[in-house]
Amino acid sequence: MDARLDRKAPRLDRVLGLARAAALAAAALGLFGCATPDRRSAEERTSDGAIVARVEAALNADPEVYTHHIDIESKRGVVWLTGWVLSADDSRRAVSTTASVPGVVRVVDGIEVKDYFPH
Repeated sequence: MDARLDRKAPRLDRVLGLARAAALAAAALGLFGCATPDRRSAEERTSDGAIVARVEAALNADPEVYTHHIDIESKRGVVWLTGWVLSADDSRRAVSTTASVPGVVRVVDGIEVKDYFPH
């Protein structure tokens, strides 16, 4: 019985080594393979930063909507809203408020509605 275990040990080490190598390759691909350079000019990045600031201000100024869990990104005037809100009305209102901000070309709605209240 011990002889069989001794023969399987190198094979197990080889399998574990391959698994480690695959995990490292997947991690490296996740870190470096999906990264694309930001091809916006400095002026475009500044403009997008200003748009994000205006959208944040507009959303925070609306007392009817709890938007503290909404993340905002902008590239060339296209604004992505992600995160979550407590109702579909909050989501619709966040999108319409964002669309009304000067400089916003289009709004991509990635907001999730989470219902935390028992029925």
